This record gives sequence, structure tokens and C-alpha cells, in this order.
Amino acid sequence: MKILVINAGSSSIKYQLFEMPGSTVVAKGMVERIGEPKSRLICVFDGKTHTSEQSIPDHEDAMDLILNTLVSKNLGILHNIAEITAVGHRVVHGGEEFTGSVLIDDRVIASIEKFADLAPLHNPPNLTGIRASIHKLPTAKQIACFDTAFHTTIPQVAYLYGLPYEIYEKYRVRRYGFHGTSHRYVSRRAAVLLAHPTDRVNLVTCHLGNGCSITAVKNGKSIDTSMGLTPLEGVVMGTRTGDLDPAILFYLADKGYSIDELNAMCNKKGGLLGISGKSNDMRNLTELAEKGDKRAQLAIDIFCYRIKKYVGAYAAVLGRLDAIVFTGGIGENCPHIRAGVCSELDAIGAILNPAKNAAKLAKEDDIQADTSRVKIFVIATNEEAAIAEDTYLLSK
Repeated sequence: MKILVINAGSSSIKYQLFEMPGSTVVAKGMVERIGEPKSRLICVFDGKTHTSEQSIPDHEDAMDLILNTLVSKNLGILHNIAEITAVGHRVVHGGEEFTGSVLIDDRVIASIEKFADLAPLHNPPNLTGIRASIHKLPTAKQIACFDTAFHTTIPQVAYLYGLPYEIYEKYRVRRYGFHGTSHRYVSRRAAVLLAHPTDRVNLVTCHLGNGCSITAVKNGKSIDTSMGLTPLEGVVMGTRTGDLDPAILFYLADKGYSIDELNAMCNKKGGLLGISGKSNDMRNLTELAEKGDKRAQLAIDIFCYRIKKYVGAYAAVLGRLDAIVFTGGIGENCPHIRAGVCSELDAIGAILNPAKNAAKLAKEDDIQADTSRVKIFVIATNEEAAIAEDTYLLSK
């Protein structure tokens, strides 16, 4: 069975074509800069990367280009587009309605539209990708896989805020959490590495990229997570502030800042970029810090410190901690960040092996010392494979 996995953003569509079962990636790529004069398609197939530039006005045209590329005689990926029997779509926000992946129908589309209020930067483009896919592949089953679904097991004690209860009743203001597909994937892989059943593992999973979230996983289920109503809450991120005293915003509003300015400050101008004044990219900050840039080093130190606080807090919540898992672009590729987070975690039984941490790692590896009671894993996330698996199971 051929399954196409789609991740539609505001100006891009990432895609992977899987052969199922087995989760074999046949081809993958993306269309970027949709709506700009020089849009670009990238397709990786049979070990070669193919690119083309042209004007792609909208997501409908982007889907056309992806599908035409997959059936291109020059590449020979597919003979016919009808070989794609199902499409799995990443959808960021499913609110409280969706506890897992679902077959898309009119009711699901209406719900995704409704939750666009809570994820205005993500759900609308996700929905655009769904509609374009339905139009272009009318006979394929369409499956929605929600980032929030893994976190629907979080109890009220963890997801309610200290606001009047009627705010939750009226507007469903609560902690939802994100990166759920990634946290679920690495949790299951960690269970395999630990040789434990999935429902017996206690973990702290750290998804660290431009967006970051930390999750407490108890007996295989999410019981708390750092992101909240929106992806803004939690640890310091690339351009997001993470946790801050909400009175700061009232104070700045009194100083003349508009709601739009405050929104931009918190979501697009804060975090590593705001602290360093130079970059939101950890690679750039690392280079700058090595050259003596004090604010770049400060940004890195704050980043590690905030993550460490969450790891310690979640270890306390879990009671028994089997492993800490690092994943995402930073988590998988930045040994100095892992070292910074794990320093002085002896009290919770987590001790890093510096040599293992600094070595070239496999896609799944452990980096703890022999004396460490808690395992420390680096696991490459694979959200697309998780979406493909869900899509396959719901399409059989």
C-alpha cells in the first residue's frame, strides 16, 4: 500500500511517500515559497535530489506539482497516481475532540476549522492541504493525525490554569500541548530500547528544535507537557519567549505596546533571538559563543537551564524515571546542549557519559554513564513514519 504523508504550512508542503507495511520511504521532499514568484520543488528519490523552480500560486497548484512529480516518467516513482491509496495529514490542533488519528469527513473538517482560533498559524494551512488533497486524490482515504492527540491523557490537575473555571467552560482555555506525534514516536522507541512494554515506561521526552517542548510520560501516556493553550508556553525557544509573568504584558501595554506588537514580541522576536540579539539558530549561536559573544552564550545557558528545570520537575511528578530522551534538530545534533541540560542531574539518577555524548551517534543511541540509574537516549524523531502507520491502520 502506498501512503502519502502531507505536512502543509502557510507557504510550504512537506511530503513523504511510504510503502506500507514496513514504513519504507519511497520518495520525499517539499514545495517551498508557495505564492512567491520563484517557488521551488525538491524531490529525493533513489538517492538523488531533484529540484525545479517555477511560480506556484497556491497549495492546490503545489499538490498538482507534487503528484505530477511522483508520476513523472523521468523519475519513475509511480506509474499512476491511483497507486496512492491513502493520505495522512499532520494537523496541529485537535482540541479536546480528537484523542487519536481519524478518517476525515465533513465533521472533522468543521472541527479543524473551529480550532483554527487556537492555532491560527497552523490549522488553516493544514486544512488547505487537506482540501487540495481531497480534490486531487478523490478516491484516496484522507486521515488527520493531530499533534495534540497524544496529550489528551493529561489530567485536569495538569491542564487547568488558575483562571476562573468558567473561562475553561466557555472557551476551553486549558493546556493542550503540541509535538505530540514526536513525543509518542520517541516514547515507543524508548520502550523498545529499554525492553519494557510501552505501558510500563516512565520518561521525560525533550523535543528540541526551533520550537521546543518537554513531556512527562507515565506508563506510556502523556501526563504533563510544557506547551500550553498555544505553542508559546514552556521553555525558551528559537523565537518564542516560553514561560513569563503575564503581568509583563500588562506592564508593556501601559507603556504603549499594542496587542499585535506584544504578540510579535512573544512569538517572533523573543527566545534565543531576543536574548542574543543575533540569531534563533543554535548553530549560529554556538559559533558566536565560541568567538566570545556573551549574549549568545547567555541565550544558550538560559535555554539549557529552563529545560533542566522542566526535566527535574517532571522527574518529581513521575516518581520513577526510566529515561530522558532527546530528539528534534537540537536534541539530536547538539551535544553541548545535552551536556548543559544533564549537568548536575545526579540527584535524579541521570549521569551523562561525556565521551558517548560527544561521539557520532546512531539514529538511536544511549549516552549515559555506566553509573547512571536513568538511561539517557538520543532518538531521531520520525513524525512522518508515525503518521504513515496511523494512516495505514485506519485505511485497511
